Amino acid sequence: SAGPNAPIILTATMGGADAAWATALRTAHFPPERNYLRAHITMFHHLPGPQWPLVKDAVKRLCAANPAPRARIDRLLNLGRGVAFHVDSPDLLALRAELADAFFGLLTPQDSAKPRLHITVQNKVEPSAARRLLQVLEPEFTPRPLAIVGIEAHYYRGGPWEPIQGWKFRG
Repeated sequence: SAGPNAPIILTATMGGADAAWATALRTAHFPPERNYLRAHITMFHHLPGPQWPLVKDAVKRLCAANPAPRARIDRLLNLGRGVAFHVDSPDLLALRAELADAFFGLLTPQDSAKPRLHITVQNKVEPSAARRLLQVLEPEFTPRPLAIVGIEAHYYRGGPWEPIQGWKFRG
């Protein structure tokens, strides 16, 4: 394993009921040989592992100072080779922007770009399979509130993520 040199992924932690619902959909529709993660909302895809002390301090302060962000799932997204739920949360985007400022100089081009918060339920399939799943999900889709309760950090080592630490919003 790459130890603390492995990249860090930051995700928004969903409330228990929402996490279970989204993970059940992911389990049902994600290619099983590639599905080794629970449903998640990625905030940052690749922070440098050696910067863990800075990352930990910034996230800990942010969560202590802020209440849980309001969020909702407002629509389905066609990812081309997959399907996701779009997460509408100006609150969470504002918190992410604060962290991006704290991580200035550390962000990859992907993490520097405007984020599109989402929960992937299918990925790495043929575009026709993604379109079929959209056709199945769209008729029954209704926007719904989404509980965001904290932020989690994980090491990425090429397969399943290794949890590092999680924090709850308490502001």
